[in-house]
Amino acid sequence: MTLRISEIFGPTIQGEGALIGVPTVFVRAGGCDYRCVWCDSLHAVDSAYRRDWAPMTPDAIWAEVKRLSSGQPLVVSISGGNPAIQDFGPLIALGRAEGYGFACETQGSVARDWFADLDTLVLSPKPPSSYQVVDWAAFDACLAAAGLGPQVGMKIVIFDEADYLWAREVAERYPDLPLYLQPGNPEVDPDRPVDLTAALARLEGLIDRVTADGWFRPRVLPQLHMLVWGNKRGV
Repeated sequence: MTLRISEIFGPTIQGEGALIGVPTVFVRAGGCDYRCVWCDSLHAVDSAYRRDWAPMTPDAIWAEVKRLSSGQPLVVSISGGNPAIQDFGPLIALGRAEGYGFACETQGSVARDWFADLDTLVLSPKPPSSYQVVDWAAFDACLAAAGLGPQVGMKIVIFDEADYLWAREVAERYPDLPLYLQPGNPEVDPDRPVDLTAALARLEGLIDRVTADGWFRPRVLPQLHMLVWGNKRGV
């Protein structure tokens, strides 16, 4: 069995969501069932890049993770694209046998049995600005597949007012899920510097909005890696 892998990199810090700041090795899968208009990882999504994706066995992936981490049992983040369209169960089994932890972020469109073997599962339903439509039955199936295994949280990216109001509705639908809000990043070109002033203004605006509304449930977080390294790949 082989998996389509866009890149493996680290150790670095997790830049967003439930594990922000945690030392992490990233395994980024190639391929996705969504086409969000503001996607910042097209190299792992669009089939135009498929020639750059390496077919790797779980053993080969694991050997690279161990090399990068110098055998220290760090957190391994499985991302994409949408990693749930592939079977990462064997890789997780290899890593857990050696004391590594595993996290995964997915939009919640495909449920997998291996979700239950994770330590952290972040479900990130895509808001209206993505021009994708969430299948809530599939999202619920992802929650069911995770069961009581991992810590499960929900992350929503906010680009505009419609996204914000949608996030309020989704939060009411899933009142027991820890909720993370993140300002959207419209600057996705890895070869151009990020406008940090604009990025911080978007973060401040989102903080001001939830505070003014008295909506204190979500954690408002930045894309920390974007503030530090811009949109460079492999960091």
